[in-house]
This record gives sequence, C-alpha cells and structure tokens, in this order.
Amino acid sequence: MRRLAQPVLTALAALVALLVMTAPDIAHARWLRAESERFIVYSDGDERTLREYVRRLEIYDWVLRSSTGLPPREGVPRKLPIYLVGGHDDLEVIRPGLAENVAGFYFPATEEIFAAAVRMRREDTLLFHEYAHHFMHQHFSAAYPGWYVEGFAEYFMTVDIGDEDIDIGKHEPMRAAWLVSGDWIEMERFLTARPLDFTNPEDRAVYYGMAWLLTHWFHSDPERNRQLAAYLTAVAGGEPSVDAIQRVTGMTLQTLTRTLRTYLRGALPYAVGDIANAPQSTIEITTLPASADDLLLLSLRLRVGTAEEYRDETLRAVQAAAQRHPDDPFARLTLGHAELHFGDRATGVQILEALVEARPEDIEALQFLAVAYFEQARDAEGPERIRLLNQSNRLLARALPLDPDDYRTFYYLGRNREGSPTYPTDNDLATWAAAYELAPQLPGVRFGLGRALMHLGRFEEAIVVLGPVANSPHGGAAATDAARLIEEARAGRPPTPYSPPEEDS
Repeated sequence: MRRLAQPVLTALAALVALLVMTAPDIAHARWLRAESERFIVYSDGDERTLREYVRRLEIYDWVLRSSTGLPPREGVPRKLPIYLVGGHDDLEVIRPGLAENVAGFYFPATEEIFAAAVRMRREDTLLFHEYAHHFMHQHFSAAYPGWYVEGFAEYFMTVDIGDEDIDIGKHEPMRAAWLVSGDWIEMERFLTARPLDFTNPEDRAVYYGMAWLLTHWFHSDPERNRQLAAYLTAVAGGEPSVDAIQRVTGMTLQTLTRTLRTYLRGALPYAVGDIANAPQSTIEITTLPASADDLLLLSLRLRVGTAEEYRDETLRAVQAAAQRHPDDPFARLTLGHAELHFGDRATGVQILEALVEARPEDIEALQFLAVAYFEQARDAEGPERIRLLNQSNRLLARALPLDPDDYRTFYYLGRNREGSPTYPTDNDLATWAAAYELAPQLPGVRFGLGRALMHLGRFEEAIVVLGPVANSPHGGAAATDAARLIEEARAGRPPTPYSPPEEDS
C-alpha cells in the first residue's frame, strides 16, 4: 500500500488528454427526492439512508475527477438522476423480464439518462460501477476498446469511502477469484472482443476479471499509466488494439499474459486519500406526490423502451394508476406519454395539449407533445407535414429557455430538421453540437452530429464522433450502423439517404 501526497491517485491525470417535484397531495407518499451539486436521487427508503447515499456519491465523483485530472469542483451540465429501490421486483417494474442476478443498471436512452439500483448499506460497488460508466461517457468519451470501458468501471467501483480514508484501487475479490480458478481468455481475443461476445457466464466473468486486472496493472504505475494513455490514443485513432498494446508496452501478448499472472499473485498496490479533503455537499430533500408511489417506476419503463409482450400490460397499469390521481399533473403526464407509445395517439395528444395549456412551463409535457407532432408529421405529406413540424418546433422553442441544459430539447430540434432540403445549416450543426456537449453518451446524439458533419464534408470529425458507438462494448444495431457510417466517412461519401428513426418505445 502507498499513501499519496495528493488526496487521490494523481498518476491517473495522464488520462485527461483522452479521456422538486412538489404538490399538495403528499400525505401517503413514500418517494423522496434528494438533490445535490451533481445528482438527483430518488428513493422509497428512509431519509437518513438517502442522504448518506448522496453524500457518498458526491465524494465518489470528487475521487473520479481528481483521479482523472478534471477540476474537482467543476459543475456538470446535467445532474444524473438515480433511482434507489428496495429490491429486484422494483427494478423489474422499470425493465420487465430483467435477469434475476441484475441488481442495477445505467440507461442512456433518448427520453432519459439515468441509473437505477437496489439499495445496499455500505455496499457501493454496483452503483459506483454504473456511475463510472456515466462519468467516462460524459467526460472522456472516445473510441475506447471494450475491455477498457469495463475495466475502468471495475477498477473504480472498488473505491472504499471510510470514516477517515478513501482507498482507491483495491482488488476486487470476486474478479480475482475467477482469474485464479478459471481459464483465461486468449489475450488477442480479449483485446478485441466485447463482453456480450461471451455467451458462457464463466467466460464473461473471466472477461470482466481480466479487464479489471489489466486496468489495475496499467494504473498502478506512472510509466505504465503513460503507456495506457498512448495505447488509448492509438486505438481511438484507428490502430488495431493488439498492435497498439504490443507497441506501447514493448511486450508480446504471451509476455503480457505472464506478466499479468505474476501481478495477480503480488500485493496489488492501492492508494489512500484523506476523506477530510473531500468537499462538503449541500443536499436538499423533498417529498414527491402520492402519484409517484404508483407511477414513478412505470414512467421510467416508458422512457427506456418496453418489449412488445409487455406493452398492453404497461398501458393498463398506467391507466389504472392514473385513475387514482385524476387531477395530478405527473399522473396526467405519464398517462399521456403511455397513450402515445402504446395506446391511442390521439388520446395522448389530447391529454398533453390540455396539460401544456394548464402548465405552460412543464418541460416534459412540451417535449412529449412535440414528439407526438413529429410522429404525426412522418405520416403526413406536403403542407400538413410542414404544419406539424412547425408545431413541434414551436413547442421545443418554448421548452428551450425553461432549461437550456436539457439535452432532449436539442436532440428533438436537430431530429426535426433532418431530411429537409436546406439541412444542415450552421444552426443545425450548432443544435447537434449542443446536444452532444450535454449527452455524448447517447448514440442518437452522436448519429445526428456525425451525419450532419458528413453532409458538410467534415469526415474526420464525424469519425471521431461516431467511433465510441461503433466500439461500444455492448455492440448491437447501433454499433453496426455506426461502423457502416464510419466506412462511408473514410471513403469521403455523404451518409446514406436519411430515414427517420422509430421513436424509442
């Protein structure tokens, strides 16, 4: 163990180059909302536990910032919402069919970017892992290899915030155990694979273990940390991962594997900081209306997308809950949203139009109604299409000054303009750039900005913007589409003809 002169692991600074609601109906409500400098945390538990969670999250953010060279007290463009729940059943309200072993997740979706996790006293690794992903995507988004995206989260999730000290870089017992007892993945495959490439749970566990170990090895020594920075720069620039790691370390893959096995059997050094250096946070706690008890988690299900088999059930659940709170604005908002996605669109529009008239500063009502008009415009032609798009744009123009840091408003404004004869104008590019600055972790934002840049012939910039989606550890259709666009950009071709995306649902 080594104690640092600085409060946190200063060697990581090399990575910097890369890397209330309130309402009168609260008598029976159980949901609390805590807001601090960087977080908005919702919990249906007790206030004391909630306050402690938020305090620890603020300290953890400070550790990440100090460790990666960011100004420790710099503000954030958007506070991250986090939902703390009592058990797995609550998570399933958000994501039906969720695997039993999942105790939390981070969800960057078009309609919301948030994390949700089961409350665990003094057990922060899960929440820390998910927040580390958000932190990396928000501040150091680049075309990182999949192993490092997961390794970064695995490395920092073990930060231990005690009463006096903060330990950074301690080993993860479960990951180490898998590496001791399991068969290692061949290094060439490990460096180029994504975690979802491994369907066998044991192989996936070893993958995460190797990601944690290789990250720990790089971060535990200043010289190796500089090598890591060079490696990440090279991979982001297009050099194959296997070639880059051998070049910057001067090791063959076989030598690197032997070195990591030896390192695993060693002391696994970690750093210690003084918690007295951590800044104090102001935390304000309010009680949500009773409608949140019935609808808060269901409202998240609507935002992240719902499989076809659960859609009718979701609509019925929202309708029944909204009937219990007929005059509650949040209940009306959620009902209108559900009708747009899974019910009768005209009914949803009618509910949202009434809500916008009664509450002209309700940002989400303005946004949802703007999306409804946009979707109607996709089915219309000629003057009617233009009229609907103008209606959508006028609503978004009203939402923008209410919260200039809401990425969704910029995203919808940019999307409304795609496919028009004059697209993209300087203003279109500025709109996408604003959305990108606020939500770089959102694939739709990267697609919007990347395509706009390609239309303007700025292909190298487009490749940089699209790279993280193509390299996403979780792959999927977005990664495939991003890789195709990158091929077009490298060939100096404009993007394939625009096809409006289906709204997340």
